[in-house]
Amino acid sequence: MGMRPAQRRYRSIVIDSQRWDGFEFRDDDIVISTPPKCGTTWMQMLCALLIFQTPDLPGRLTEFSPWLDIQTEVRDDVLATLEAQQHRRFIKTHTPLDGIPFDERVTYISVGRDPRDVAVSWDNHFQNMNLSVFLQARAAAVGIDDIEEVMPDGPPIPAADPRDRFWQWIDDEAASVGGLTGLAGTLQHLSTFWAARREPNVALFHYADLQADLEGEFRALAAVLGIEVPEDKVPALVAAARFDSMRSRASELAPQVKVEGFWNDDNRFFHVGESGQWQQFMGPEDTERYEKRLRQLASPDLIAWVHAGKKALTPA
Repeated sequence: MGMRPAQRRYRSIVIDSQRWDGFEFRDDDIVISTPPKCGTTWMQMLCALLIFQTPDLPGRLTEFSPWLDIQTEVRDDVLATLEAQQHRRFIKTHTPLDGIPFDERVTYISVGRDPRDVAVSWDNHFQNMNLSVFLQARAAAVGIDDIEEVMPDGPPIPAADPRDRFWQWIDDEAASVGGLTGLAGTLQHLSTFWAARREPNVALFHYADLQADLEGEFRALAAVLGIEVPEDKVPALVAAARFDSMRSRASELAPQVKVEGFWNDDNRFFHVGESGQWQQFMGPEDTERYEKRLRQLASPDLIAWVHAGKKALTPA
């Protein structure tokens, strides 16, 4: 492997990638680094099922697969949780690959998704999040003295019309600064993995592939992680990772449910889980606008993969 570029800092009201600095990895750690709303919780669940080899998990997913760089938790508390874990650790982050310490002993996993579906899912996510509870938790964990620094233009104001909010997400430039949301931020995050996809400890999965063949992707993930699963356990484990199964356990599986009232409705976090809802916001006349925006932000091969997953890599 050649020289890696200097580690970049990603910072927003939600995350600070500097919280990774000095983190002590173990040989078999797993880092799940995804753009928001691309299948993070789904990938966490698949890893949990492989590691524990039972649908009966040892608590809430957000507690045993913590989000290291979220600023609603005291960093030392997160580190203490991870240090105490005896099972194989799998850590959530929304920091792109170039903002995380890169260790050849660690497996780094990302998940792509059609950005138009991400936009729709993000809108539901934002509407469901209790911002006052989030801000109270952030104030208690890290304070709010830096609010003007991380939000120099003040809080974003969503448009009233859902179609307008969809296009706000597509066109947003500022979101890419924090590396979190918007089309620019999503593609920038995935581009860091796309560039490293041939590294032996980097793995890319896609939401559409998980939808099309969950068992096949479950087995592929097991191979990536070097985990053997008895054949008689596979059906039950795969069934536990299906959307309806996960939605029925929302209070156990949704992120940050340890913070009471974080979501207006835990179940709504698992909103629909389908693809193509974006079509209501895009007519034929909008296709050129969208494709022009894509070309500004990513390479043609990444654009093809992010919209189709394996289908983009397989000759017709």
